Amino acid sequence: MLRKVVLLALPGVAPFEFGVVCEVFGVDRGDSGGPTFDFTIATADPGPVRTSMGVDIVIPTGLDVAADADLIAVPAHQIDGVDDRYLEVIRQAEARGAWVLSVCSGAFVLAQAGVLNGRRASTHWMYTDRLAAEYPETSVDPDVLFVEDRRVITSAGTAAGIDACLHLVRKELGAAAANVIARRMVVPPQRDGGQSQYIATPVQECTDDSLSAVADWAIAHLDEDLTVDDLARHALMSSRTFARRFRADMGTTPAAWLNRQRTIRAQQLLEQTEESLELIAQRTGFGSASVMRHHFVRTLQTTPTAYRRTFAHTLVG
Repeated sequence: MLRKVVLLALPGVAPFEFGVVCEVFGVDRGDSGGPTFDFTIATADPGPVRTSMGVDIVIPTGLDVAADADLIAVPAHQIDGVDDRYLEVIRQAEARGAWVLSVCSGAFVLAQAGVLNGRRASTHWMYTDRLAAEYPETSVDPDVLFVEDRRVITSAGTAAGIDACLHLVRKELGAAAANVIARRMVVPPQRDGGQSQYIATPVQECTDDSLSAVADWAIAHLDEDLTVDDLARHALMSSRTFARRFRADMGTTPAAWLNRQRTIRAQQLLEQTEESLELIAQRTGFGSASVMRHHFVRTLQTTPTAYRRTFAHTLVG
């Protein structure tokens, strides 16, 4: 049973992510029928701890309190130079079967402690490539809001920490407990989709001038039923030569690139217009709303309707 929660306050801790863990586990929800945790904030050297915003928080409790914690939580903080005393707390927690949870770049602390070796993990999308490169024994998933793998939970950036914390409450104490906390925090108890929908994906520029004109032409004609052969003819190349040069220059196949441009255009129309899904699908070359939905789920881990609900500039009735 999840009872005792210890939040590690490392130097350079990010106040928002720190606050997320405090809000979920550190507030007594008993008056609302929710859970109450034995919650403590601990640091290696009790006293002032400088945050990433340049202000200090005073933590009077040392790391000894973590010895029997059911959950060790690590919020985002400065990535480099972690004191080994924190790493040892995390290693001991994992060894005795306690939960370990990180928010955003806190995943790097877990990785340095070695508990992500052989596990799936995530972190903020800006850092997923770095995490994968520096810790090749970790399988990094860049698209999800959080990952749970054998009592170790890693979340994506910032607000995804709320999703990860509520997931743990739901798993240990049930949906009703998680719902009480979510209502008090005025957040959904469980969000759809993953962090892919939040990643800004600019249109990649061609470095090959002969392909640049073709790319511009294709983007201007996304509503048409374009094929790789069409693009190759416009480039005055054979389909085979065009596909080879395109992949070398753009890092992907022409077909995959077309689908990505259609998705980007559809995202813009969902955000900025009230057009129907069928019309947007036609204007972007997907043909039908069902085909567009398939591509959204596959690449963004959300549906067009859910995407519009989250990102629309105006309320759509």
